[in-house]
Amino acid sequence: MGTLVFVIVLLLVVVGGIAYFARSQAAARQRQLDDAKADARRLVERLGGQVLNLTGTDAASKQALADAAERYTAAGSQLDQARTNEQARLVKETALEGLYYVRAARTAMGLDPGPKLPEELERERAGKVTEHRNVEVEGRRYEASPDPGSGTPYYYPGGRVAGRPVPQGWYSEPWWKTALVAGAWGLGSAFLFSALFDGMSGIASAEAWESGFDAGQADAMADMGGDSGMDAAGDFGGDGGYDGGGYDGGFDGGGFDGGGFDGGGFDMGGNDW
Repeated sequence: MGTLVFVIVLLLVVVGGIAYFARSQAAARQRQLDDAKADARRLVERLGGQVLNLTGTDAASKQALADAAERYTAAGSQLDQARTNEQARLVKETALEGLYYVRAARTAMGLDPGPKLPEELERERAGKVTEHRNVEVEGRRYEASPDPGSGTPYYYPGGRVAGRPVPQGWYSEPWWKTALVAGAWGLGSAFLFSALFDGMSGIASAEAWESGFDAGQADAMADMGGDSGMDAAGDFGGDGGYDGGGYDGGFDGGGFDGGGFDGGGFDMGGNDW
């Protein structure tokens, strides 16, 4: 009888411990979600204050504020539906993108752009328009400029669209929008990219862009491939064959670093969710 009582008590203790642990974990996850949503809400409210209190004075500032208002509406909807930390993070990114548009609008109106925003790595990697370009592609005129103007009223804060970098700058039209909506670039997109940015400092070549690389990334991968090949050859001669043929030569020269993670891209598609 005593043994039975002991077993029952032990089971109750174990069950109680598991229940307590589960409640603790759930409470911790809820606190993390609440903190993430509060952080996102702070940026959404900041964006809303700017959008509601600014009025554009020219084509560039009006368009930038319209884009900011679109992000504000999207972020508010996302915040209401956020149930995970990842969803709260997406809210924050959407609001942050809207604030980039607000800064652009204020700059276009000759106002103080306000405090700096966090520099996101993907935006930096995508590069910036550093000179004015006016090109014709398939009978259509396109402009890109580091500054707003009557011919370049569309701003983009920089980042990835459908896996490829789009530089920060002002444009005659949002040429990236088709890929943003469709999730893929058209056949002539590489030609347009080349015409707009060929030789511009800090921006990927058309070939690198087509492969989803940022400026300098393709060269770095080529260097890694070359070094790997040399190492493989050296190992082959010195060690008698094992290192050169198999694991070292194949892994270092190719796969993971060159393809995957950077080529995907939340970037902009997610922001319009």
